[in-house]
Amino acid sequence: MKKIVQIILFVSVLAVVVSCQTKDKPNYQYMPNMYAPVSYETYGNYEVFPDGQEAMSPAEGSVARGWMPYEYENTPEGYEAAKANLKNPLPYTEDNLNEGKALYTIYCAICHGDKGNGQGTLAEREKILGVPAYNDAGRDITEGSVYHVTYYGRNNMGSYASQTTEEELWKINHYVMSLKHALNGDPDRTFVSSDDIETLPDNMTDEEGRTGSELNESASGYQSQELGDTRTEH
Repeated sequence: MKKIVQIILFVSVLAVVVSCQTKDKPNYQYMPNMYAPVSYETYGNYEVFPDGQEAMSPAEGSVARGWMPYEYENTPEGYEAAKANLKNPLPYTEDNLNEGKALYTIYCAICHGDKGNGQGTLAEREKILGVPAYNDAGRDITEGSVYHVTYYGRNNMGSYASQTTEEELWKINHYVMSLKHALNGDPDRTFVSSDDIETLPDNMTDEEGRTGSELNESASGYQSQELGDTRTEH
């Protein structure tokens, strides 16, 4: 008799469990808030947030992913300081140059032209006028000035810091400088590899004036902190 009761009880429990199943929604949820969290509309007003705004300002001192603080100010003085002192921390490798070319084609060629001569599609259609070539003597662009302008924007050119990462801007930088050299008729820069850089003596410098130890650090891999340290030396 006892076994019969146990069997009946087991079958009853099993029937209840099976009958609760449905294909339209999940079954038992032991922590329903993990399955159906409270959602908020972007830029909506909610009392649970400070100032009632869903879109809160970043915490003070926080840094966007992929970026280090850029300490050259968006002023004429900051531009000149960057132009004179800022150097590209990425090694001049074929991969970096090719990736820079691809990014340049996406973001820059429409105005500056495929060759960097200021004859992009918009200039040819007279949508914008007066785009100078990269070898314009009046500008005398450098790695530092190119980065500063792509970071902040200048004159009719807007900032590209929101569309690209820090590393991508430096890859574009390599390609822009290669276009300048080509417009000047200068010989192509020699690509470096990790093996080549790691064997450079510390007291040896390349054509850009960087020491062997600096190049060795660049070859060891791209590090955001290294970028920050390089960029703040002015």
